[in-house]
Amino acid sequence: MPGANPSPGVTFQAGALSGRPLHGSRCPSCEVAVYPADPACPSCGGRAVPVVLSGTGTVWTWTVQRYAPKSPPYAMPEGGFRPFAVGYVELTEGVRVLAALDGVRPEELRIGMPVTITAGDGVPRALPDPAGEAT
Repeated sequence: MPGANPSPGVTFQAGALSGRPLHGSRCPSCEVAVYPADPACPSCGGRAVPVVLSGTGTVWTWTVQRYAPKSPPYAMPEGGFRPFAVGYVELTEGVRVLAALDGVRPEELRIGMPVTITAGDGVPRALPDPAGEAT
C-alpha cells in the first residue's frame, strides 16, 4: 500500500500508512470495547483487558479543519497550514475513534464511507477502503 493514492491530488500524511494497529480494551463481562485502552469498563465498572481493535469501520461524522490549531502544541508544517478532514470512525466493534481522514477530498467524503484506520503520529489516521462495505 505504500505509495498508493486513491485520490490523485490529495497528499497522504506520513502516519496514515504506518500500519500500526489501534490498541483498546474490552470488558469480558459486558463486551464493551473502548479506545484508547482503559483498565476499567466505562459501562459496568468491571476490569477491562487490552485488545487490538479491528482497524475497519465507517465514517460516522466528519468536518474540515480550515484554520491552524493553536500553537503550542501544534507545529506549523513546512509550506504552511493546509485544511484537512477530521471525523469519527465507527469501528466494527462499535467504538467511535476520532481520526484524521486522509486520501480523500472533502467533497468525496460521506457518512457511512468504509475506511481503514491505524495509529498515526499524534492521532489515528483513516484511509478510504474501496473494497469495504458500508455498515
